[in-house]
Amino acid sequence: MRVVHKTGYEYAGPVTASYNEARLTPRSDARQTVVLNRVETTPATRGYRYTDYWGSAVTAFDLHAPHTSLEVVGLSVVETDPVRPPDEPAGWDVITAEDTRDRYDEVLAPSAYVPVDPELEATARDLAAGLEPVDAVVAAAQWVYDKMDYVPGTTGVHTSALQAFQERQGVCQDYAHLTLLLLRRMGIPARYVSGYLHPVPDAAIGETVAGQSHAWIQAWTGSWWGYDPTNAKFVSEQHTSVAIGRDYADVPPLKGIYMGGHATAHDVVVEVTRLA
Repeated sequence: MRVVHKTGYEYAGPVTASYNEARLTPRSDARQTVVLNRVETTPATRGYRYTDYWGSAVTAFDLHAPHTSLEVVGLSVVETDPVRPPDEPAGWDVITAEDTRDRYDEVLAPSAYVPVDPELEATARDLAAGLEPVDAVVAAAQWVYDKMDYVPGTTGVHTSALQAFQERQGVCQDYAHLTLLLLRRMGIPARYVSGYLHPVPDAAIGETVAGQSHAWIQAWTGSWWGYDPTNAKFVSEQHTSVAIGRDYADVPPLKGIYMGGHATAHDVVVEVTRLA
């Protein structure tokens, strides 16, 4: 699959300096292989790459020539496979063991986007009752899918799981955060995944379609595996993962600071093409 992610900014006046980080490089792991990736900017910049704390590739770049627009393009070719839970998943005895909780403390603890809530904590206990951990993960995601309505524009990048749940509306980021809240209250290590979704399962080879920046979750039940609560299904070859973390704060596709005129326009386009 080929993915092209374009982000454009227009400014009211010249920007004299900007410092940026882009997480636009897909991950190479057991489920997917990155064949090609490059991150380019207009105006041109010299970037350097590093791997962040969570294992995500980051392209950092800065620009000191005055400019009134900035475009950042990530181009990737990735081979993807579906994923399933481990054949011999860990039971609750392993998941709730002290050494497991210590090892995965950072993806069990609450965060700004995934806070603690007594009502939802009780819901998490009820959902997990009588289920094995893998089934509890699916049950939590299905509960979120049933309770929420997918409505673009009702939430923003700073909306927490609780705020979205109060409205019973949101987008993939909110579905992921709310599922993480339930899983962590169950005691299941769980992390946030950002990436892309090809929206057409039977797309013709070579056909380019409008793709989607997407978010889902990974749960640890003996090993890490992914589930998409927005669509209530296991992660498939349609999903291309880019970055992981505790929540959205760890994985924004593009962030930075700048000095100069305020932004007057912001445009994001994702195109995906099935190549085989």
